[in-house]
Amino acid sequence: MKRVRAYTAMVLVFCVLVIFIYSTLNLEPANTVISTEEGSQRLRRGHDPEGQLKSTHEHTSFTTAEMSTAVLQTVSVSKDLREMIPKNEAYWNRLMHTALKGLDDGDYSFARESPWSLCRVENQELLQLNIHDFSSYPPLLQTFVRGMTCKSPPILIDQPNKCVAANRKEYNQTFLLLAIKSSPRNFEQRQTVRETWGREGVHHGGLTVRTFFLLGNSTQDDPDMSALLSYEAERFGDILQWDFHESFLNLTLKMKVFLQWTLKNCPQVSFIFSGDDDVFVNTPGLLNYLKSLDASKTENLYVGHVISTASPLRDPRSKYYIPMSFYDGAYPAYAGGGGFIFSGGLLQPLYSVSRVLPFYPIDDVYFGMCAKALGISAVAHEGFQTFDIKEQDRSNVCVHKHLMLVHQRSPQQTKKLWRGIHSPMLTC
Repeated sequence: MKRVRAYTAMVLVFCVLVIFIYSTLNLEPANTVISTEEGSQRLRRGHDPEGQLKSTHEHTSFTTAEMSTAVLQTVSVSKDLREMIPKNEAYWNRLMHTALKGLDDGDYSFARESPWSLCRVENQELLQLNIHDFSSYPPLLQTFVRGMTCKSPPILIDQPNKCVAANRKEYNQTFLLLAIKSSPRNFEQRQTVRETWGREGVHHGGLTVRTFFLLGNSTQDDPDMSALLSYEAERFGDILQWDFHESFLNLTLKMKVFLQWTLKNCPQVSFIFSGDDDVFVNTPGLLNYLKSLDASKTENLYVGHVISTASPLRDPRSKYYIPMSFYDGAYPAYAGGGGFIFSGGLLQPLYSVSRVLPFYPIDDVYFGMCAKALGISAVAHEGFQTFDIKEQDRSNVCVHKHLMLVHQRSPQQTKKLWRGIHSPMLTC
């Protein structure tokens, strides 16, 4: 009898311990585990507010590796891009065709990301082995190559609730999201955009416009702008900053993290404008153009000033310089990075295919590559003038009133043009 009592006591103690450990670890029941396939379906939906909010604010059980697999399972790279990029000894070409083979074989090791602090390639011998003239590359391009697999920098300044409705249960619908590439020191340009073409709010016809400025971090040689940027972000609520060095060759990384951020935090968007902080945009004209489009033309829209017959520049003095040993081939048609529009429905496909294509040093070329991979062609629109207009027309307000975008304009020129196209005295 004593043995039975002792055995019963031991069982009770064991059960209490199991219950305690279970509650401490906060384990979820087995039926809440999300399978890889369900994760894949959730990623395909992309624009489901409840699903997005749940993934943002609640714990989910599928791992980062499972999510990456789910993303890559949905990717299909077009035959056109595969055939356009030649198989040769150039480093980027080799990386891309290796990734495509992995994608086709279901081996996604090419997309595995190391922690941000460990992702840079520091082994000079390894780089020299793979790129025979690596030591002759300009320092900025060398830095880019070392960090080509660094794709997930920490965010320093975030705006996670900007697109969330007051009830915190859904996302607000945004007709046009202005994603403006800026740098920490460019406060004057940002403030000019806020006061002119980038003004947030509900425009004529009930169309909601939201603005974000996309920033990297200052380099060691630049003044520390962190305190001023924190104040600016709190005051205006439109700064997104990540912890990577602000540079021309990091604009591709900036584009990738923006796609990822928007999918998570602002998925209910109809159109995205991607552009620089020194362009002049005729926002009313842009909204009227987008409103006028047939539904059949809005799903895969990618429109701007299209460069259709471009190839890499081989002049080492150019900031667009690409050595033959890095990339060998022509460029797909792409919209100039000063400013272009694409459909919100492309956010998920573009982000997914960016997991496959290796980073390229020129962001608008890379965007064109991603679009080509999806089977989407850039549409030319004469209203986008990323290489500016005739010199004699640059102070003509009527010319600007009938354009979508011109590049470049100083803050003072932008304010003057904005006042001019909205003047009731203007007759064009």
